[in-house]
Amino acid sequence: MSEQSMEPVEGTGGRPQRLRVFLVDDHAMFRAGVRAELGAHVEVVGEASAVAEAVTGIAATLPDVVLLDVHMPDGGGRAVLEAMRRTHPQVKFLALSVSDAAEDVIGLIRAGARGYVTKTISPDELTAAIRRVADGDAVFSPRLAGFVLDAFAARPDAPVADPELDQLTNREREVLRLLARGYAYKEIAKELFISIKTVETHVSNVLRKLQMSNRYELSRWAADRRLV
Repeated sequence: MSEQSMEPVEGTGGRPQRLRVFLVDDHAMFRAGVRAELGAHVEVVGEASAVAEAVTGIAATLPDVVLLDVHMPDGGGRAVLEAMRRTHPQVKFLALSVSDAAEDVIGLIRAGARGYVTKTISPDELTAAIRRVADGDAVFSPRLAGFVLDAFAARPDAPVADPELDQLTNREREVLRLLARGYAYKEIAKELFISIKTVETHVSNVLRKLQMSNRYELSRWAADRRLV
């Protein structure tokens, strides 16, 4: 991991601006450990040990990223995700769990989490993962990807994840879909009520994430996945 990925974001007046993080886990000692490990890199704006408490706290603080445990009473992390997706879809979630079971990973990702890492992750790696999720990227523990692939091979009827598509934010997918339909940048801007410059930025981000060089490659890629 490069040193650059650990640098704080610059805020107004040149001051470093730390990412705002909310912790959701039903083990107080674990939450205390995460606060201690990440305190120098992020600002922990709140924490919760149960679903209802998490939903209320996240809505009140609107953090950049929520670190979310999977298994908790009253529906666990998925219940938090489903509740927040209806009211605050802009909030980003990174699942942090002891579980590496395929059904847990797929369930949380389908519910709206932007990534899934296990609690064996190091503090530096977790900080980097939080920053990537805040930037709109998808993040998974390296060994978890192999585990999930093996699980899909054993269960061909399981829903198939698309790691490339999961890298894209919802807005980037909307722009990509319209681009693949042949819309010009000006038409996309009008359709999504955003500026042409913002459209250009989204297209540039999609090209970078998918490692492509032009809109024609993007259109073919989208058509192959039936996104058009």
